Amino acid sequence: MNVQSLTQILVGITWVAVVIAFVVVVMRASRNQPTHGSGRIIGGLILLALVFTTMSSGLVFINPEERGVVISAIAPKGYREQALEPGLKFIVPFAETVVRYPISRQTYTMSIATSEGAIKGDDSIAARTADGQEILVDASVIYQIDPAKVVQVHIQWQDRYMNDLVRPQARGIIRDVVSQFGVEEVVSSKRDEMVNELNTRMAKKLEENGFILVDFVLRNITFSPEYAASVEQKQIAEQQAQQARFVVETKRQEAEQARQIAQGQADAVVIKAKADAEARIIQAEAEAKSLALISNALKENPDLLNYQYINKLSPNLQVMLLPANSPFLLPFPGQITTPTPIPTPVTQPQP
Repeated sequence: MNVQSLTQILVGITWVAVVIAFVVVVMRASRNQPTHGSGRIIGGLILLALVFTTMSSGLVFINPEERGVVISAIAPKGYREQALEPGLKFIVPFAETVVRYPISRQTYTMSIATSEGAIKGDDSIAARTADGQEILVDASVIYQIDPAKVVQVHIQWQDRYMNDLVRPQARGIIRDVVSQFGVEEVVSSKRDEMVNELNTRMAKKLEENGFILVDFVLRNITFSPEYAASVEQKQIAEQQAQQARFVVETKRQEAEQARQIAQGQADAVVIKAKADAEARIIQAEAEAKSLALISNALKENPDLLNYQYINKLSPNLQVMLLPANSPFLLPFPGQITTPTPIPTPVTQPQP
């Protein structure tokens, strides 16, 4: 509780005491009871109440989040040129009054949502882009009174600055800035540039009127139903095109994979054929070398063939019985000659 509040309480108490004392005196007088000294008591209470009232009128406590504009009947301009700073201040009783202004941050919101904006209902800003598309913008202006310009705000706007300055300036600036950008730029490529332009112009306009812009928040952008439908169709078309590209790429990869598999199989067949050919060549060369060695061996030892021939007849054959009048069963290879016929004895006829 500050001193100003305490003095106001004392003022109220003393005036109540004056009234009570006056009522008591009247009641005693109506009953013919003595009222000696009652006048002095009432007079003293009235004097004390006047003193407290005067003190209360001359003391002003300014909170830290406030500044006070002094309206003065004795100042040449009708007001003090300097606003009252926070703390307990003195003014001329009954000749000066104080109008308080908040210097804390304030927010003014304009929204399409019926329960979010400063004004109930749809309070969004209808703006038209450079390419003729209508959009609805939700925005919030966060601002505060410049402590050094409180007197200026009082003179120019008083307590009307929210509805008469912040709201119309914000709506007008949003419409002007949006009209410089196309609808695609507003929602994507140049949105940051647009927000920066809004901040710059709003800050300048508020500064001229004694305010400080803390932030300009572009909350939401809503399109007309027709444009929203066209955007949706465009997105669907882009998704379908993307899906088609994905299918084409999948097919291309499958075809490439099949080609690589076929190429691999063809390469494998070629490699196998080359390997078989080389194997046959090696085998033929080995056989040729083997035959050459055998041929050389036979030239040097002709009987080797006969020896091999006999061994091939039967590995376990040790004795062979032949008829007395029969030649060898088979001739030796390489020694085959025209067989000499065995002469048959001529039988003389009997006389």
